[in-house]
This record gives sequence, C-alpha cells and structure tokens, in this order.
Amino acid sequence: MKPRADINSYIFKIQRYSIHDGPGIRTTLFFQGCPLSCWWCHNPESQAPVRQASQNSPANSPNLLPATTGQIKDLVETLVREIKKDNIFYDESGGGVTFSGGEPLGSPELLIPLMDACQQEAIHTCLDTSGFAPFPVLEAAVTRADLVLYDIKIMDDLAHQTCTGKPVGLILENLKKLSSLKINLKLRFPLVPTLTDTQENIARIIDFLVKETIYRDIHILPFHNTGEGKYEILKMENQCKHLYPPTDDQVENIRQIFAASGFQTTIGG
Repeated sequence: MKPRADINSYIFKIQRYSIHDGPGIRTTLFFQGCPLSCWWCHNPESQAPVRQASQNSPANSPNLLPATTGQIKDLVETLVREIKKDNIFYDESGGGVTFSGGEPLGSPELLIPLMDACQQEAIHTCLDTSGFAPFPVLEAAVTRADLVLYDIKIMDDLAHQTCTGKPVGLILENLKKLSSLKINLKLRFPLVPTLTDTQENIARIIDFLVKETIYRDIHILPFHNTGEGKYEILKMENQCKHLYPPTDDQVENIRQIFAASGFQTTIGG
C-alpha cells in the first residue's frame, strides 16, 4: 500500500485571485477533508477525507497514510512554486496565500512545513480554520500564520452537533487558549437564517467572547445558496435547501448587535 503522496489527495482546489479569504489578492489552497459537516457548507466536496466522485470526475481514493518526509518535501516545493506565481499580485495588494478547506489542520504533516516554506519566502500566510483540532496542532499552525480566520457558529452543544456533526466544546476551549498567544485573529460568523441567527445564539456568542477571549473583530458571513448544485452532483442531502439568504436589513441588524457590544464588524471577507 502506497502512502498518501500526491497533491490531489491533500488539496482539492487552488483558487487564484481570491479577495474574500484575507487581505489583498490571494491564492487559496483548499485542503481535502474536514471533521465537520456543516449544513451550510459551500464546499461539500471537501468534507470527505478523499475526493468525492462526481459526474465530471472519477473517484480518487488514495491511501490515507501520511506521506513520507521526502514526499512531503516534494509536495511543499511544488506548492510553493505554484503560490509564488502570483507574487506580483501579493506585493501590489498586500495579499498572500490562504490555507482553507475542508480543514487544513487535518493535514498538519503538509500544512506546517508548507507554512514554514512560505514564511521563508516572505509570503503572507492566512489560516482559515474551524478550530476543531487538537490544541498542539492548532498552536503550531496559528503561531506560524500572519492572520488566523476562526469560525464561531453555534453555542448550544446539541444544536452544534446537529448542524455540524461535532460538539462545540473543543472549538470554544481552543479559542480561549489562543487568547494568551497574542496572535492576529479575526472571527468569522456564518449568518444562517433560523440556525445561527437567533437572538439567543448571538447573545451567547457575544457573552462568551467578551468574558473568555480577547477577540473583538468579527466578520459576518451571510448565508448564500450558490453551492446548491454541488449537493445534487454529489448526491448529498442539502439540509439548507429550503433557506434563503438574509436580507440586507437582517444582516445590518445583526451587525449592529455585535457593534453595540464593542466589536469591530465586517460584512463578508
């Protein structure tokens, strides 16, 4: 059995000229595999540990054993070459590379040396994470990142398990621990009608953040259903098919609630 060694078994998409995954113009690397299965996920093809079959691509089922050190070195060098192709855009816009997914912390054997390599090339690095990972893995990654985008979704544990497949405790405990590291971290709140936008949930999020963390910068991400077609192609159940994006007034009302509690707020990003 061969160990996992090809880029496609780690990275399911490289998106260039991204402007919503951190500052400036960025190259976003989407890692394959996620421990969560959020109902509103826009990249459901990234959830499985191996790439899903679709109408347009054959199934890709590599062995999931970690690649060897030499193989990881080759993958890192290949990916850094791809990332550096957009250096001119990073320099002009203050951009860089964003590691997203899926969940990049699910592949620390590639993520950590890749972050080190980008740092050596003076490329701005952004980690986009759910926070659901062992703290030593999370700490190793966030202390290498120039910016961390950290999701906070639902405070009620049962509701979080229902809508994401995992309990919320680890995510919240990790966020509390990160407060002592003084890293550059911005929160992301997916605003999903009837699921995350309730007054109780938002009040509990604000209470937790104010009492337990130092973070006061939050990006509100309004739900959209542009990924609906992916669920049909992948033959996955779309739990949010009946939902509609929030109106501008609804989004603004939520923004004002956070702002009134002392948060710096951004819509999108």
